[in-house]
Amino acid sequence: MSESFEQDQSKAPAFEDAMDQLDQIVKQLEENDVPLEKAIGLFQEGMALSKVCHDKLESVEKKMDQLLTPDGETRPFSVQGDDE
Repeated sequence: MSESFEQDQSKAPAFEDAMDQLDQIVKQLEENDVPLEKAIGLFQEGMALSKVCHDKLESVEKKMDQLLTPDGETRPFSVQGDDE
């Protein structure tokens, strides 16, 4: 991973904080009395927060897809019957 990506990730809000901020933005936009310029800014901020949440969820999903074997190696996670 690049150093700038790692720095960006460390500056990103926690998932729960990002979701709370996103919820507040949605509520503001739903009020319908937000001036256009402010609505555009809120929309852009919401899209950025949405990406943060998506990236964090994707990262967790990748971690959950891997399990450690007794010898310390990782292997893909599967549940018996998944392939049926």
